[in-house]
Amino acid sequence: MSDELRAVRGMNDILPDEAERWEALEDTLRGWLRSYGYRNIRTPMVEPTSLFRRAIGEATDIVEKEMYSFEDSLNGEQLTLRPEATASTVRAALEHSLLYGGPQRVYYMGPMFRHERPQKGRYRQFHQVGAEALGYSGPDVDAEMLLMCQRLWNLLGLTGIRLEINSLGSSEERKLHRAALVAHLEAHTDQLDEDARRRMHSNPLRILDSKNPVMKDIIDSAPNLMNHLGDASLKHFNALQDVLKDAGIAYRINPRLVRGLDYYNLTVFEWITDKLGAQGTVCGGGRYDGLFEQLGGKPQAACGWAMGVERLLALMEAEGRAPTKPVPEVYLVNQGAAAERTAHRMAESLRSAGISVVQHAGGGSFKSQMKRADSSGASVAVIVGDDEAAAGEASVKSLRSARGQIRIQEQALAQAVKLILTEELLAG
Repeated sequence: MSDELRAVRGMNDILPDEAERWEALEDTLRGWLRSYGYRNIRTPMVEPTSLFRRAIGEATDIVEKEMYSFEDSLNGEQLTLRPEATASTVRAALEHSLLYGGPQRVYYMGPMFRHERPQKGRYRQFHQVGAEALGYSGPDVDAEMLLMCQRLWNLLGLTGIRLEINSLGSSEERKLHRAALVAHLEAHTDQLDEDARRRMHSNPLRILDSKNPVMKDIIDSAPNLMNHLGDASLKHFNALQDVLKDAGIAYRINPRLVRGLDYYNLTVFEWITDKLGAQGTVCGGGRYDGLFEQLGGKPQAACGWAMGVERLLALMEAEGRAPTKPVPEVYLVNQGAAAERTAHRMAESLRSAGISVVQHAGGGSFKSQMKRADSSGASVAVIVGDDEAAAGEASVKSLRSARGQIRIQEQALAQAVKLILTEELLAG
């Protein structure tokens, strides 16, 4: 038996080269979310197990099969690694009276945990970015959620992502549909798979989301929730569609789209791609107006979505749009005891001027250091030997053009480097 320590299966290390691509994407995501007025919220990765049981639903796959739950050995409290963040966001909003001053637009970004079979695009520790519009009741915010997603696809240069929408109506309308659906399923009990028979009375709506091909005919012939929607629900759904049509966003109404969580009502949606194999959902969400009350607060309207960061990165890679690795602007080459001390001072001075610098460490010849400078991707090499250090100077060489090497007084170094960087940016 091997004593080798390895990461938990389905929980992956993100090494520096890859992490830099993550950071580049995360920077884009933050700027995009801020442009719509969404502000960051950060909730704990560990929550009371009861939060997710109440919010997500006892008869969902997440609660039944996928949560990492455990008992705190100190006080016996039942705790769970968060499998999603909407419930945590609503819990935080209630606990801190976040909506006391009015509605809030918030976003989160971070790791989630589900115990499922790891496969490409689906991991036990995965990362989500999500947005929640809390306290907004109209279809205008539902539409904003979809418009902002389309803008992200455009920003990232992603194509072939299609939108599916549906309305789950109100709780009363779902009760009417539920009764008709249960009657339909009971009439075909002998044709249901084990999972459907188990959920037939506890959560029949989720059966409509089954991917089992044996169930297709039964699902296709099941009562349509859309036929049970009242005037208010239809008005909400039609207003959403009007905005999508005005914006030129193509969509398909999928009456079997129910999402995997119990807290949704009215609008639900998914953005889907065929470029990631079985893991085709890039983003999903909808309206959850009953969740605040379900968690013990006063009723509040709310709408949100979440998307997987790993899936976004995989989709970008599949389309040749992977975020580029960031590179330093300057690589500072130095050799000699006096030069090393001077190099530290020069590097800090350049950084104070807003220039990113990697200072060579570990010794080596000028030739080997210049090779490192070139492979770093930096645009400029600043070179300091003991002679330059004694004279209070540095040599500056462009690494990406035929410009010759020049020698500069230390006090003029930052200005000279900025000039070279600007000229090369304009030339590029």
